[in-house]
Amino acid sequence: MYVYLSDSMDAALDDYVRLTDVNLRRHLETERGLYMAESTKVIMRAIQAGHSPRSFLTSPKWLPDLTPWVRMATGQDDGGPVPVYIAPETVLTSITGFKVHRGALAAMNRPMLPDVTELLRTARGGKPARRVVVLEALVDHTNVGAIFRSCAALGVDAVLVTDDSADPLYRRSVRVSMGTVFQVPWTRIPAWPRSMDLLKAEGFTTAALALAADSVSLDEFAALPVVSSPDSKVALILGTEGDGLKHATIAHADYSVIIPMAGGVDSLNVAAASAVACWELRV
Repeated sequence: MYVYLSDSMDAALDDYVRLTDVNLRRHLETERGLYMAESTKVIMRAIQAGHSPRSFLTSPKWLPDLTPWVRMATGQDDGGPVPVYIAPETVLTSITGFKVHRGALAAMNRPMLPDVTELLRTARGGKPARRVVVLEALVDHTNVGAIFRSCAALGVDAVLVTDDSADPLYRRSVRVSMGTVFQVPWTRIPAWPRSMDLLKAEGFTTAALALAADSVSLDEFAALPVVSSPDSKVALILGTEGDGLKHATIAHADYSVIIPMAGGVDSLNVAAASAVACWELRV
């Protein structure tokens, strides 16, 4: 149903105005909490991934662009029982602190995350994953979002996120990823790095991107038969922005891999490194 608003302090907009990301996750009126999708393109990708909206918020100018996705999610142009809040762009700006790209937001119900083994066996269109990225203790939402965007662009089948990493569905992660957090299958992998054994049990060669004494260069690693064979499975492990991967992770991985540097630079930002490595290991 269409609901016309003129004031950002309207109680109907509490999900958008008065809830932090942490509070959205713990929203008591929904089974698993909420996350915020910003821009029509991000909302589109969320709905295409099967996520369900709690409400929409848009300006009159962008309502026609949003309507097809409201219809796909709810079966009705006006959202039926799902509110479609319509407010001036000045209200949207006051909510977000910046001009909303293509004038739309949506409060989305968080989906249930799949089991790790189930994901590994079905991530590639119902077939087993061949290229997986593991994010260990990444706490910067911008980096998480950027890595998801690279994974989507470069054909990574799934992303596994350790319990001490940032939430891929936080607003900034979703925004930086341009909604590709809904495109690339992902889930949390608990008890890391012991749970690396789950990857090995599914036939993955594990590669820790780390500056270790016995590291092999990325191009040398990509040329190994265990990586280049038509049925190869590789899990690339990326570590936290400051300290890198845990010693236990590096010790437990099958290989330690480095990206050769020039110009006196010792390493790349983790998001940039992920793009380089995913390109080199693509299938």
